[in-house]
Amino acid sequence: MKSKILISFFVAGAALCSCEPFSEMNTNPNNPIEVPANLLLPKVCQDAFTRSTDGMYADKMVIQTDGHSEDQFFEWNRGSFDTYNNELLQLEKLREEAVRTNDTVYLPLYKFMRSFHYYELTLRFGDIPYSDAMKGQSEGNYNAKYDTQEEVFAGILNDLTAADEELAASPDADVIEGDIIYGGDKLKWRKLINSFHLKVLLTLSHKATVGGINVQQEFARVAQLPLMESNADNGQLVYLDQEGNRYPQFNAQWSGYYMDKTYVDRMAERQDPRLFLFSLPTTTAAEAGKAVDDFTAYAGGDPTVPYGDNITLVGDGLISQINSRFRTDPTEEPTMLMGYAELQQVLAEAVVRGWIQGDAKQYYENGVRASFEFYETYATEYSQYVTQEDAATYLAGQLVRFDDTLTDEQKIERIIFQKYCVSFYQGGWDPYFENLRTGYPGFAHLAENPIPYRWMYPDTEYRYNTANVEEAITRQFGANNDRTTAQPWWLKE
Repeated sequence: MKSKILISFFVAGAALCSCEPFSEMNTNPNNPIEVPANLLLPKVCQDAFTRSTDGMYADKMVIQTDGHSEDQFFEWNRGSFDTYNNELLQLEKLREEAVRTNDTVYLPLYKFMRSFHYYELTLRFGDIPYSDAMKGQSEGNYNAKYDTQEEVFAGILNDLTAADEELAASPDADVIEGDIIYGGDKLKWRKLINSFHLKVLLTLSHKATVGGINVQQEFARVAQLPLMESNADNGQLVYLDQEGNRYPQFNAQWSGYYMDKTYVDRMAERQDPRLFLFSLPTTTAAEAGKAVDDFTAYAGGDPTVPYGDNITLVGDGLISQINSRFRTDPTEEPTMLMGYAELQQVLAEAVVRGWIQGDAKQYYENGVRASFEFYETYATEYSQYVTQEDAATYLAGQLVRFDDTLTDEQKIERIIFQKYCVSFYQGGWDPYFENLRTGYPGFAHLAENPIPYRWMYPDTEYRYNTANVEEAITRQFGANNDRTTAQPWWLKE
């Protein structure tokens, strides 16, 4: 929906999960602490629905040519807990105001977006502060214990169930104001919440039970609830050509930002026309007069070689840039927390795994068609390449078709690829976590740089929450073993 995106700012207390407490705080009478929930909702929605682009290096979609990228070479070490001090802090303020004013219709949205942020945090680190987190201001607890990853996931699943049930029971008179995603449509919120619930459950495909919840049975139960039925139900943020409301990459500087050959080659060998929307032909190809829809016009750089090697190829006009539409169009395409196309692939995988009954081929093809439809709608300059006729041709391709000649493992590989290829500026770190979960798609890396399983805990935790972080490390990986190659619970059989 094209509602105005209202971003609200406020001064909040130091409700940090685990950090050095502030001894005093200045209060500005002109900047009130009490802000109605409907004014806070746009900002928390923007935080959740604007996906990070950081993962695109690790996801083997782009390379850096004007410097060394740690993400590109899987060389990261410590992660950040900034989500606690920013997104989760904003959400706590939303909850407080909803309770204060008895606007309980906002509480299911709080539980949903809280679940989303904790989902991303626990995938990054493993055990994290959860049940004790965000109690610095309310209870003076600045040294939050770490919950096990299983406890965190169980809490997420329970909160998603509660969010759906509370919205279902919400009286019609309770209106969601300030909703920049669905314009107050509670049913659409339920569809998104339940669809995301299925995504979380599928993330746990290595587990039979989580906190007493049978993963497969819970998936089958949630699959019977309202789910996204088309792109009209996408959980997406639509941008406007207004200051503060424009597409995040608008006017971005991309001096060293080029395409990764991993991504380009995979799209080209499948004759996937969505490549034309994500990439530009190389300078050499353009000068030779090659057409936009000529797959030989596109090339990426090797993500495993020193950046200087790729600079040479850039100078020779042999590496494609990212399509300029992302930084020249102030409204561009919406960014999604989760969309219908992804849901269809989630359901397809669940059928292949035997979790639910259904037609995996139909789900798979529905997802591809929905993706083409999305880009036909929003990438208007390239819409002629992604029509439904183009989708049908693509689905008939040897490396794309989905039928019973494939093994279950081959089917899952194709499903994961469809989620991967449309994560360009949309999926954040999702493709990386899918690779950890399934092994697909494969990511090239140097022998001395194995693909990490996680991020190390922030230095601030060692300084201000020492006992709790050390206990969590010992419990998960052994004493003094906070390493990126230490395998977290969610990946263990």
